[in-house]
Amino acid sequence: MNPVKNRAYITILLHLLVWMLFAFILLFYQPLSWNVQLPYQFWFKQSGVLIMLVTVFYVNSNILVPQLLMKNNNLGFILVILAIIIAVGPLVNMLDDSLHLPELMDKAFSASGVLRPFRKKDRLDIFQIMMTLMIVGISTSVTLIQKWQADKQQREALEKERIGSELSFLKAQINPHFFFNTLNNIYALTHVDVENSRRALHKLSRMMRYLLYDTQAGITPLSKEVSFIVDYLELMKLRLNDTTKVSFEGPLVSQDINIAPMLFLPYIENAFKHGVSAVEPSVIRIELSLEDKVLELKVINTIFNENAEIVDSYGGIGLTNTKRRLDLLYPGKHTFSAMKVEERNEFVVHLTLVIDDPELYSR
Repeated sequence: MNPVKNRAYITILLHLLVWMLFAFILLFYQPLSWNVQLPYQFWFKQSGVLIMLVTVFYVNSNILVPQLLMKNNNLGFILVILAIIIAVGPLVNMLDDSLHLPELMDKAFSASGVLRPFRKKDRLDIFQIMMTLMIVGISTSVTLIQKWQADKQQREALEKERIGSELSFLKAQINPHFFFNTLNNIYALTHVDVENSRRALHKLSRMMRYLLYDTQAGITPLSKEVSFIVDYLELMKLRLNDTTKVSFEGPLVSQDINIAPMLFLPYIENAFKHGVSAVEPSVIRIELSLEDKVLELKVINTIFNENAEIVDSYGGIGLTNTKRRLDLLYPGKHTFSAMKVEERNEFVVHLTLVIDDPELYSR
């Protein structure tokens, strides 16, 4: 069944139960203690009072609170509520007089030999006033809570839509950035090694298939992301000489988890950008581990470009967008650091993600 319809049915049921409780109080609570054969006009009058309370509830809920209180016209709201409370007493007295209820009640009590509870006609009906105040309070509270919940749901929906749009935009920026660099590498390779360039195109096509079909849901199994990284590293190795050593240590995944795709690639890309030299020995080491729902990535590379010291400029648009995606997808559940280790002349990127959502674990 539709959740919206479910909530509507539950709301209607709650309203009915509350009004049944008020009906019991008005129609039966006092008569049960009187032991008197009451005239039907009494029940008619009490039913009229119940209808009056129902009217006050829904007029306040649908008109007064939205039109006055929610528009910051507090004084007007208070004055209207006071007017309603003041008018309740005369309206009830008019109903009593029109039904000749005081005389009929006196006769009923006299016939039963029961002493009738004394109340002067011009005396304020405190019970009726308190009932009206209670109805106004409940109506105002329920309406304000419903408005707060509706506003919250609207804010969450707008925020979800904004985040979705922003993530799509950021992902669209990251992917062309990656393919631009990779195609440049393959183009250069075609001039020196046709066979290897064919292998590179095959790996690239497999990677494109992954991006087109396996990442559209916004999440991907960690095992597939690891395979994507392996393909990327193999692709990059085709253009490297023996002076560069590339190593990758992946996690032993006993229970696969889902993560946002393409989170790690910009850091690995930048390791190749800043950590490769045509003549000097260089090392690129990628370590990815998963332990106790904490996914940890380390990317270590030798430095040949002094600009790598500045983290914000390290990687350009790819790294900037990835950091933004982390803020959107894993708020408060990730840590990131990037620093130069002077004694080893290395640059180290360290990222941790806390994967504590049970829905992210594949069945």
